[in-house]
Amino acid sequence: MKISILLPLKENFSPKYPGAVSLFINDTLKISKYKKNTVVYGNTNFKKKFKLKYKNINIKKSIFKSQNRSYAEEFAKLEDKRKSDLIEIHNRPIYLNYLIKLLENRNYILYFHNDPLTMNGSRSISDRIFLLKNCYKIIFNSHWSKRKYLEGMNNDHVNSEKLIVINQSAQTSKVNLKSKKKIVTFVGKLNKSKGYDIFGNAIIKILNKNKNWKSIVVGDEPRDKLQFNHKQLINLGFLKHQDVINIYKKSSIAVICSRWEEPFGRTSLEASANGCAVIISDRGGLKETITNGVILKKLNQKNLFNEIQSLIKNEDKRINLQRLSLKNFYLTHSYVSNLIDKIRDQKFKLIKKFNIKKNISLRILHITNFNERHDGRLFFNTGRRINNGFIRLGNSVLEFSDRDIQKNYKSYSDLSGSKSLNEKIRKTCFNFKPDLIVLGHADLVSPDTLSQLKDEYSHLKIAQWFLDPLNIKGPDFIKNKKRILDKSKFLDSNFITTSPDVLNFLPKNVNNFFIPNPTDPSIETLNNFEKNCTNDVFFALSHGVHRGSLKYRVRDDREKFIKKLINASKDIKYDIFGLNNIQPIWADHYFKTISNSKMGLNLSRGSPIKYYSSDRITQITGNGLVTLIDEKTGYKDFFTDKEMVFYSDINDLSEKISKISRDEKLRKSIGKRGKKKYTKYFNSNLVADFIINKTFDINTKKKYLWHDK
Repeated sequence: MKISILLPLKENFSPKYPGAVSLFINDTLKISKYKKNTVVYGNTNFKKKFKLKYKNINIKKSIFKSQNRSYAEEFAKLEDKRKSDLIEIHNRPIYLNYLIKLLENRNYILYFHNDPLTMNGSRSISDRIFLLKNCYKIIFNSHWSKRKYLEGMNNDHVNSEKLIVINQSAQTSKVNLKSKKKIVTFVGKLNKSKGYDIFGNAIIKILNKNKNWKSIVVGDEPRDKLQFNHKQLINLGFLKHQDVINIYKKSSIAVICSRWEEPFGRTSLEASANGCAVIISDRGGLKETITNGVILKKLNQKNLFNEIQSLIKNEDKRINLQRLSLKNFYLTHSYVSNLIDKIRDQKFKLIKKFNIKKNISLRILHITNFNERHDGRLFFNTGRRINNGFIRLGNSVLEFSDRDIQKNYKSYSDLSGSKSLNEKIRKTCFNFKPDLIVLGHADLVSPDTLSQLKDEYSHLKIAQWFLDPLNIKGPDFIKNKKRILDKSKFLDSNFITTSPDVLNFLPKNVNNFFIPNPTDPSIETLNNFEKNCTNDVFFALSHGVHRGSLKYRVRDDREKFIKKLINASKDIKYDIFGLNNIQPIWADHYFKTISNSKMGLNLSRGSPIKYYSSDRITQITGNGLVTLIDEKTGYKDFFTDKEMVFYSDINDLSEKISKISRDEKLRKSIGKRGKKKYTKYFNSNLVADFIINKTFDINTKKKYLWHDK
């Protein structure tokens, strides 16, 4: 796996006068397990670089482009050739804006080392939402910086798993506390922002009262440098990083008294790592830099003087803080480097996981109407069949019954229950962290929710299955078409029980596939071909049904067909439900009823269309009844006349029914052959497997009868 790290423009990536970002990268990357696979890109003038793989980006000045834009464009040219698996951008969110447009399908980690609200590309809420959408992770150097990033954003973003805090690091060394000198050290810019005026006035008083102590000041300020003079105060100006560390090693007390909100505070971290008793102001992320130390709740000269004086006079207190600083220090280079590598591991695991050529185990959130509020009346619905298939394949599946939840959470503030439903989906994803969301007729799930989930979980795939008729001349076409298209923008794949070949309205951004209505070995347990049955033809429908009962005066377009069929074959015994005021049947009653029929009529609503059938076909064929199906459905592509009975019109159907009703041997043979083939090739395991493999674009040697035609 390849990583590219992009430094801020003009960041000095050299041991000579390195910037804070460069130090952080060098300290963590040189011990990372990805060191050999990583290239650092920057714009450093110094010939001597840190001993890492480094590529210098040279840019030309332009009156038409900013330097940052030119810098990002030149990096994009290099990256287009290298094609890294992961691009890590440090402290310049604006680079991401450019790179998103210049490079396709890349994974980004963005590091903030400063206040996000002060940086170009992250000042506004819309800027920060854009970053969230397009980054795999955003890493902050402190919880304070993360809170600043979240200012003004809603709770959906507050709980985002993309936002990670990883503090900067320092290296502990063997420090002999007994060898510590009586030195109070200040490191930083010598200005009011860093509180040098407060320190200077306080330290002069300290040195006047304590003749055996001295103070070392490290830093510079080219603009408004403050001057303090005392014979016990030594100003060393700007020093190399290692020289600063050496001063901390011999100092007893370190003071970091910034006025401004420090995003983190590397100086106090390094002072603590080298056994100093540290005094810090309560500003920004400074509190996160020390495990033991003195925090100035009120920053002023008097309080600072008192705290320094207390540590000087109370040797036991001072030495105890020094000891605890060393003992409890944990933000080492190895610790932080390991945290970063774990984040990289997670991404590379996902990349590898979803590019492998073999079966994978997934967390699947299956959102459909499981009909729990109807007391198990539809325990055999398609959602449960597909669910069973996912589970048998070894996946962890969480069922989410959207309509049940929506009904339950209706309230005066949420009359439809839709708001509560979508909120629960987001919370469920936060807790479960699915790899795949499967939607089945989940009309109540809003596109906005899917958009948020896609933004939040970069690895997440979303698939949809749809069973209802899509014939332009059929029932509810406009409604069903809208249901299919409603969420298409956020889908990775569509699975429908009509051949996509005959549907010109399907979204082009989504892979559209036909799936058969699956049978399930735990549901289709009957073998009608093994027994003598008293009824000839079974037919039941649920259209026009409300709460399990037939709706008053609701007609079904198939009523005329059934009446004509009955009149055409007087000697045939039909078992009809859901028509002519005969109530529908459900649950176990359904299966007990069909167990006494020789044949089942697979008649769907609307004109026949290629491959479309309701799930009735699974209940008929899967239980060993002879399936009677219109030849215009195209099922002859999958089954022969020895496995199903195909008819051209009512007269043809009537004749074939009469023939089979008189020939038990033929009836049992077709029923047996039909079940054997349907359950072998159209079972829930294969359909679930197909959904996973096509959604994740996994190559497999498995053959799918319905897909290989």
